[in-house]
Amino acid sequence: MSISESPAPVTKGSPSQPGDTSATRRRPALSPSRAGDFKQCPLLYRFRAVDRLPEAPSRAQVKGTVVHAALETLFGLPAAERVPRKAVDLILPSWERILAEAPDLIDLVPEDERDTFLDEARALVTAYYELEDPTRFEAESCEQRVETELADGVLLRGFVDRIDVAPTGEVRVVDYKTGRAPREMSESKALFQMKFYALVLLRTRGIVPAQLRLLYLASGTVLTYAPDEDELLRFERTLSAIWKAILAAGVTGDFRPKPSRLCDWCDHKSLCPSFGGTPPPYPGWPEGPAEDAPGFEEIVE
Repeated sequence: MSISESPAPVTKGSPSQPGDTSATRRRPALSPSRAGDFKQCPLLYRFRAVDRLPEAPSRAQVKGTVVHAALETLFGLPAAERVPRKAVDLILPSWERILAEAPDLIDLVPEDERDTFLDEARALVTAYYELEDPTRFEAESCEQRVETELADGVLLRGFVDRIDVAPTGEVRVVDYKTGRAPREMSESKALFQMKFYALVLLRTRGIVPAQLRLLYLASGTVLTYAPDEDELLRFERTLSAIWKAILAAGVTGDFRPKPSRLCDWCDHKSLCPSFGGTPPPYPGWPEGPAEDAPGFEEIVE
C-alpha cells in the first residue's frame, strides 16, 4: 500500500492487538481495508474493527511486509546506492528486524524453509527494478502516516507507501503490491484504495495528485490512474455514506453477514450465523480515542 489502518514499529505497522479488553476501547477510523470489509460483509467489519478478533497473518502477507520494509530502507539511501544488489541485500536484515519484533512469525517460516522464503522476497525486489529506476528520483516520503477528518466527522486514516513530488509540484502516490495484477473486480477494489489516498491528500494538502501508481511486483505490471477533483468529491460522499451505515449498525449491533465466495477464506467463518455459528456478545460501539493501528492485512495488500 500505501495510505491504510499496532503500534509496533515494523513497516506500516505489525499485527494489531485484537480482542482489546481495556476499559476504553478505541473508536475505529475509516481506512481503505475497513471500508472494504464493510462493503464485503458488515459482520466481517464488526469482527475486525469492533470485536478485534485475532487473525493469523499469512505467509504471503509476511513476505509482503518484508518487501515493503526493504523498499522503505532503500529510499533512505543516497540515490546512487539504490542499485538492485543493494535492494536484494536488504531483504535478510528486514526479515530479521520483523522477526525480532514479532517472534511468533517464525511459525510461518520454519528454518528449513527460510532460504526459499527469502529468495522469493528477493525476486520481488529484483522485479521492482523492471518497473522503475529508484536512482533517478527522490521520494518525498515513504510509509507516511496520514489522516484527515471530513466535514461530517468521518475520520480517514492510512499509511502511504511512497509520495513523490516533482520539481514542478505535481504529486504522485505510489503503492507496492507484492501479488499479481488483479482481474477486473479486484482492479476496482485497487482503484477504490487509491481514490481514498487521493482524497486524503486533497483534504490535507489542497491538491489533487497528478497520478496514482500501483506497482504489481509479481507480474511486473503497472496500473496508473489520474483522478480529478469532481470525482474525488463524489468519492468523499461515498465514504460518508459508508460511515453513516457503519454508525447505524454500531448503535444496534446489527452487522449482518453477507455470504459470498470469499467466505471460504474468512478466519471467522465458524462464528458466522450463515454457517451455523454464533458471534460473540456484541460489546457495543467503541467510544474511546480513534483507532490508531493498522491491521496486518492492510499493511501489505
